[in-house]
Order: sequence, then C-alpha cells, then structure tokens
Amino acid sequence: MGQNLAQLGDQSRLSPDLLPTKSEARTWKVSHFFSIWMGSVHNVPSYVTIGGFFALGISIWQVFFIIMFSSLLLAVMMVLNGHAGSKYGIPFSILLRSSYGKKGALFPGVLRGVIAAIMWFGLQTYAGSLAVMILIGEFWPAYLTLGGEFNLLGLNLPGLLSFLLFWMINVLFIFAGMERLGKLTKIVSPLVFVVFGGMAIWSINLAGGITPILSYSAKGAEGNSLFIFMTCVSAIMATWVAQILSVADVTRFSRSNKEQTIGQISGLIITYLLFAVASITIIVGSEIAFGVPIWNVLDVVERFDSKFSIALSLTTICLSSLSVNIVGNIIPAGFQLTALFPKKLNFKTGALIAAIIGILIMPWKLMENPTSIFTFLNIVGGLLSPVIGVMLTHYYLICKKEINIQELYSFNDNHLSQGTHLPAMLATIIAGLISLTGNFVPLFAPLTSISWFTGIFLAIPLYLAFFYASKLVELKAVKE
Repeated sequence: MGQNLAQLGDQSRLSPDLLPTKSEARTWKVSHFFSIWMGSVHNVPSYVTIGGFFALGISIWQVFFIIMFSSLLLAVMMVLNGHAGSKYGIPFSILLRSSYGKKGALFPGVLRGVIAAIMWFGLQTYAGSLAVMILIGEFWPAYLTLGGEFNLLGLNLPGLLSFLLFWMINVLFIFAGMERLGKLTKIVSPLVFVVFGGMAIWSINLAGGITPILSYSAKGAEGNSLFIFMTCVSAIMATWVAQILSVADVTRFSRSNKEQTIGQISGLIITYLLFAVASITIIVGSEIAFGVPIWNVLDVVERFDSKFSIALSLTTICLSSLSVNIVGNIIPAGFQLTALFPKKLNFKTGALIAAIIGILIMPWKLMENPTSIFTFLNIVGGLLSPVIGVMLTHYYLICKKEINIQELYSFNDNHLSQGTHLPAMLATIIAGLISLTGNFVPLFAPLTSISWFTGIFLAIPLYLAFFYASKLVELKAVKE
C-alpha cells in the first residue's frame, strides 16, 4: 500500500495530504462518527431555525416530525456520500474529479471548500467568541468593560480579545491532527446530552410541567401543509449541504464503511432526538413562562442562577462550536486550497491561510446585516445541492461504486485527470440556476423555497441525460 501511495504521489505531483489515507491512519471507529456531528446539530443557528418553524404556526408534533424526518434523510445522505471516502480513503477534493474532471472539480470545490467554508468559519468563530466573552465575564465582570470606548472595526476590546482567543484555539486544532479532533468530539458528546438535556428540564419546570408544553396550541400555518413540510425539511437540510458534500474528508479515516454507517446513522438520529426535545421545550417553555419565545441558547444560559451551570453550558457551546468549525469548515477549506495549489501548500498551511482569511472578512461586520449574509449562503447552498445529485448519480449509477484511483491521480490526457466533464458541469449549473430563479422570478419562488430538493432532484435526471447523450455523440463520432 505504501509503495502504491508513493507512486500516486509521484505521478500526480500532489501534496501527500491529498493521497489516499494510509491504513495505519484509518483509526476512526463507530464512537468517533457517533459524536462528530453533535456540534453541527446543537448550535445557535439550528435553534433559531426551529423558532422560525413555530413562527409559521406549525404545531409541536409537526415540528417534531419535521426534525426527525430530516435527521433520517440527513443520515442516509451522509452515509451514501461518505461511502467513497471510507472505501478508497480519498478526500472530497479528489473525489470530485471522478464526476467533474480535474479542472471541472475546481468549480464546486471552490464554492464548498473555500467560499462557503471560510465564510462559515468566520461566522462560527465569532459566534463561539460571544460565548467565550460571556463565560469570562461571568467570573471576571471587569473584563466586559476593558478598553472603555476602544473600538477596532466595530469590535470593542473584550469582543476583539474573545474573538482572537477562540480563533487561536481553532488554529491549534489544525496542527493537533485528526486524532485529537476525534478525542474532542468524544468529550463534546456527553456534555451535549447533559447541558441541552438540562436546558430542556429547566424549560419544562419554567412552564409548570410537560403538560402545558404538550398543550401548546399553534395559530396554524397558512398554505399547503405538504409544501410547508418540504420547505421546513429543506431549510434544515440546506444548513447541512456543505457537510454532506465533503463528508469524505472525515470518512476517509474510517476503519471500515460499516463503522461510518452505524456511527453516523445512530449519532445523527439520537442527537436530533435530543435536539427536537430540547429545542421544542426551550422555545415553547420560555414563551409560556415569559410571554416571549427564546430562540438563542446564549440568552437561555444567561437566565441560569448557578455559576456552575452557566460555566458548564457556555463551555459546551464553545466546544460544540469548535467541533463543527473544524470538521465542517476548516478541514474542507484546507484540503481544497491544497488541491488548488498542490506544489506550494499542504493541508496545515492551507487551513491556516483559510483561518487568516476568516479574520480578514470581519465576520462581526457581516453579522450586522444578516439579510445579506443569508442571501449569500442561500445562493451558495442552491448551487451546491446539485453537486450532491451529480456526485451520487455518478458514483452509484454510472460507476457502480468502482473508481479508478490511478486515473484520478494521473496526468494522462482524459476528462478525469485534465479537463472538465461537461455533462456534470451542465447539470450542476442548470439545476442550480433553476433552484435559485425564485429569488428573481416570483413564479418560481416555490422551487427556491425548497431549493435543497430542487437542486438535487433536477441534477440527477439532467446529469443522466447529458451523460448518455455525450456517450451517443462519442459513439457516433467513432463510427464516422
């Protein structure tokens, strides 16, 4: 195996970080995959999303069913797109070559691994720094007033110090390696259950028991119930589109496909079950108790009357944010930058550059105008969901789960190693444009409202049609 990897490195001229994972480095077990995505489930944006569902007038049991259906769908998508990573040990940036070609892979790779990942890295780092600032201020109140009127590009001194501190902790994990990341997720796992389970109990007590929460009556959502259901599921899935795409970056470290399959399915469904209970009880319970629903878990923590509970909760939120930031943002960005500049960068230098850019985009400024941020992210999500459709179609229906690794890493003159696979590009662009058309043409607004479904389920037939049409053209050219 080692000799084969060396040969691939020589012929591909790539950084060793992009070569198939060595057998001795494939150490991730079920327990690693069980806990890896907990930070991606339990975070502030996720709770705000559920709050939006209640704002639509959806009932408790409808919200619960939406969450659990989404968790099952998500688990299936993660396992399906993670299969190639666990089987061949290749990262997402190399796997893309199978369906898009070497040059063609740069388009979806840059969208996911650079633009979306770096922006999310900056935003998650800033969100985590807010928890850090509250945590330090709880034990050192004077910290919150340091610097007086000091202001640097919109950040006061406590905000700036908290941001840089949390940023540096993220950077340390870049150099710590995947094994340390695996240990972090194992630490986060029990803390998440304790803290968010505790928040659920706290909210139930606030509401006067579970009965008032279960008796909560929604005003009722207007419109087609099936369409509203698909819209809500699409909203949850859209927040995962990037992780679904690049899941091979973590499944490549799996000891077997069985390990990642059992780990991801059990982990996501059980974690989302806790999330469903916690999010519903926190939002509904706070509305019953205070007359106003609390959608931000940081606001919930600040209402606790125990310093220990506050410290434990904020620490868990920080670790959870750190986990999702490393796995969902910095790892894909590092690998993609390495793929773009294989002779100059390795994973660690690429990830460090991504982290530095994450500061330069000034995410605290971006969060001052949330409308523009989420418009941008929706556009990226609309363009990325067709990539999932193309990748799954190519791997399962075209390749039948068989990939020529030598061809992916070679510099021979074929569409995989050198050029652009036109059917994949056309399917991605057309499906992406249609899924986003509703932003500009009201008639197509329903398609944009369910852009995750629109992008994937348009890309599949489009790719198959373009792929077999190209084969017919090639066959005709050969006969002539």
